[in-house]
Amino acid sequence: MAGNSQRRNRRTSNKKGAQVGSGGKRRRSLEGKGPTPPASARKGHVKNRVANAKAKQAAARRPAPRRGGAKGTAELVVGRNPVFEALRDGVPATNLYVQQFIDTDERVRAALQLASERGDINLMEAPRPELDRMTNGLNHQGLVLQVPPYDYAHPEDLAAAAFDDGDDPLIVALDGVTDPRNLGAVVRSVCAFGGHGVVVPERRAAGMTAGAWKTSAGTAARTPVARATNLTRTLESYQKAGLTVVGLAADGELELQDVEALDGPVVIVVGSEGKGLSRLVGETCDVRVRIPMPGGAESLNAGVAAGVVLWEAARRRG
Repeated sequence: MAGNSQRRNRRTSNKKGAQVGSGGKRRRSLEGKGPTPPASARKGHVKNRVANAKAKQAAARRPAPRRGGAKGTAELVVGRNPVFEALRDGVPATNLYVQQFIDTDERVRAALQLASERGDINLMEAPRPELDRMTNGLNHQGLVLQVPPYDYAHPEDLAAAAFDDGDDPLIVALDGVTDPRNLGAVVRSVCAFGGHGVVVPERRAAGMTAGAWKTSAGTAARTPVARATNLTRTLESYQKAGLTVVGLAADGELELQDVEALDGPVVIVVGSEGKGLSRLVGETCDVRVRIPMPGGAESLNAGVAAGVVLWEAARRRG
């Protein structure tokens, strides 16, 4: 009788096909896919290509965001004395790498103590080959300090912050100064005489390295340094904001004591000791001044020259 056969694999139904469930395929096949999207949203459609092209054109016309907060590059300080001095002078750091099985001396113990007391520096032990690789074979003496990238301000922020506080901006811009120690000295003078910041160009100029931090004697933590893509255009924008651009030059048409602009919103531009101001920067200045030097010296380095002018500006501002 049908259905009662004991033979294996015998068909017991006249229905064809699999006898298991469909897994919901039939139900899903009956469901709709929703409304048809507009032509501008359908990939490959002419209107979709037109819409994408218009979006790209709009993005190209959109003004670029301001480059505030540009980052520098990380730096390594190597050697027992340099690491100790950097920690002692408050140079910001993230990691202190110590060689495994290092022979400790007074400098090593002092560096470790300073790093521990600061509390924001990670102490990392590393084998000598790893430190050799990190420093490209420099004589690290078992100590390597990692200095984080400097967070530069935007040049417009320096003047804006001064105006917001009700002050006339007093800013120093450096043109072609490549010695980080000079930059650190200028930062220190700006802080000492109530200035509002320092501007440096992106290229062919000193940046805020560990050497600049050390020379600033900790004042770099309170005095912003801005980085300008193009120094000439930055000075022109300062002029539009109402600041007078005063350039220091050995052949300046006025002596320092005769410059009246120092008691108002001003940018003091200092060039390198050898070349002075570049041509375009010199032409952009509203006035070029010289520092009287009765002793007969031909020039002053950037740090000293900036300090003299800043002192005069602070004296006039009371």
